[in-house]
Amino acid sequence: MREIKTASSRWVHEERQLPRFAWQEGYGAFTVSRSNVAAVQRYIATQVEHHKKRAFQEEYLDLLHKHEIQFDERFLW
Repeated sequence: MREIKTASSRWVHEERQLPRFAWQEGYGAFTVSRSNVAAVQRYIATQVEHHKKRAFQEEYLDLLHKHEIQFDERFLW
């Protein structure tokens, strides 16, 4: 994850020239089956609009509950 965050940060700063960009502390990762790749790509492409209707935190908690992932909310945000 560190390598991905480092490389993507470098790309954002150099190619997109967004000097204030920074990754948040920590991360969450989910796998995606090949049959759902197109749906995930659509979600990523429209997530700004999507999150105007539903907050990221709400959606993330729903994913954790749906997949029965144990967590301590003190360490999420």
